[in-house]
Amino acid sequence: MRRRPEARTLARTRTGSIRAVATPSTRDRLFRVVGKSIGGLHRSVYRATGGRIGGHFQGMSILLLTTTGRKTGQPRTNPLAYVRDGDNIVVIASNGGQQRSPAWWLNLKHTPTASIEIGRERQAVTARRALGDEHTRLWNEVTGRFPAYAKYQQKTTRRIPVVILEPARSAGSGGAASNGATP
Repeated sequence: MRRRPEARTLARTRTGSIRAVATPSTRDRLFRVVGKSIGGLHRSVYRATGGRIGGHFQGMSILLLTTTGRKTGQPRTNPLAYVRDGDNIVVIASNGGQQRSPAWWLNLKHTPTASIEIGRERQAVTARRALGDEHTRLWNEVTGRFPAYAKYQQKTTRRIPVVILEPARSAGSGGAASNGATP
């Protein structure tokens, strides 16, 4: 796997010394800007049409995931491809194969409670990362159906997380189910 060298620039540290630091590439910055613009349009159209438009893309079903921003505490909504696994929803934190995890995954690691919209249906969920055999089983299922995710994994050195969104349990049922896995 060939990797382009990161762009570097000189920066002064707090102590006054100078060191080389990596800077985001133009491609990375463009990816973020375009992604935010398209995501905002997608959210609006999805909600206005109840998912009739924007609910599917290249054979993938799309949901809207709303997390709590880890820095701002504000709701953040992202359109994501998903697959069902029984009562659970599975999403992939690929970020298009970028080196950094998507912000929605970082938000879920900080606050695992969230909500999803599939069509006009809204549901509270609790997120956790799939581990071990569960990760392998789900990763193989998703990449078998959508090979682009395997290509994303080849583009990055990080292990792309498989994220399970479990239906939130009502307060009277003892909270969300847990298998010991953490976000």
